[in-house]
Amino acid sequence: MHHIKKLEKLPPKREKVETLEILRQLSKSSNSLGELKGIAKTIPNQAMLINAVALQEAKDSSEIENIITTQDELYKALTTNGKYTSEIKEVINYRKAIFLGHEIIQKQGFLRLKDIEELQKTIVENNAGVRNMPGTVLKNDKTGEIVYTPPQEKDEILDLLSNFLDHFNLNQSDLSPLINLAILHYQFESIHPFYDGNGRTGRILNILYLIINELLDIPILYLSSYINENKSEYYRLLNTVNTTDEWEEWILYILKAIEETSNKTIIKINSIKELLDDTIKIAQENASKIYRKELIELLFEQPYSKIDFVVDRLGVERKASSRYLKKLEGIGILKSQKIGRETIYINLKLIDILKVE
Repeated sequence: MHHIKKLEKLPPKREKVETLEILRQLSKSSNSLGELKGIAKTIPNQAMLINAVALQEAKDSSEIENIITTQDELYKALTTNGKYTSEIKEVINYRKAIFLGHEIIQKQGFLRLKDIEELQKTIVENNAGVRNMPGTVLKNDKTGEIVYTPPQEKDEILDLLSNFLDHFNLNQSDLSPLINLAILHYQFESIHPFYDGNGRTGRILNILYLIINELLDIPILYLSSYINENKSEYYRLLNTVNTTDEWEEWILYILKAIEETSNKTIIKINSIKELLDDTIKIAQENASKIYRKELIELLFEQPYSKIDFVVDRLGVERKASSRYLKKLEGIGILKSQKIGRETIYINLKLIDILKVE
């Protein structure tokens, strides 16, 4: 029998969330994240990094919700004007929501409820807002058994969200922000304020929280690929906190996700940096007449590129733009592909780096 337990407000008891085991893991996670923040700064064009990892995150976070797409389909949809499936649309909306969230906190440094509603609305493309009808329950996909009943009344949901935002925007104690991140992520998913898109909205809030707390400067650490690999554990541990009020395993899970993902992202950034340097060198040596730093950077911001992108970025005519791209294909930097009437040029070596989970 599923027992409905009232969701408590934050904060949980200190001794539950700051065990010796948690503090040990915390120092590893903090070190890895600090290293990632430093290495990200060494990339001259930050948009290259943000674009590269945001699409991967949009894909992975949507996959947790069983919305399956391929990287190739997504890049083609972003580059061409063709029709695309509802799955692709949802992933592209998610990427849009990441950029929107980043813009909001850059502007104001904190989040309001209406900002969170805006993020969720961007992801799911509807205006339903915070749940105001009872009846939402979370079931086990396989057995249909009810595993969790979130708060049902709108007043209670709003009250819990207000408490959540108080802790999200301002660290209310000297508790490490990374421990707090794990607590906040649990709390948001348990409030489950929307009819749809709670998981995806919550995972965007994680990255914004890291930026608000100056643990990162730009949105480049995403936990979704780790969660995808350890998905049943993610849901099991969320449920453990809910039923037993035991936080240790859940917090360790999120801290390990931060450590492992930071380390993988560091490797990825170093590979991108190396490839960028090599590409600049090849272009300078073999296409010196058309070489421009902005052109090469564009191919890293938009790994699937086309004539229009070059025209917009460099302010050159279409003819010149076409000549540049063909020349870069000729020296092995790009590979062209025809899609309908359009020709796109793919930075295949970069795509290979981005594909590595």
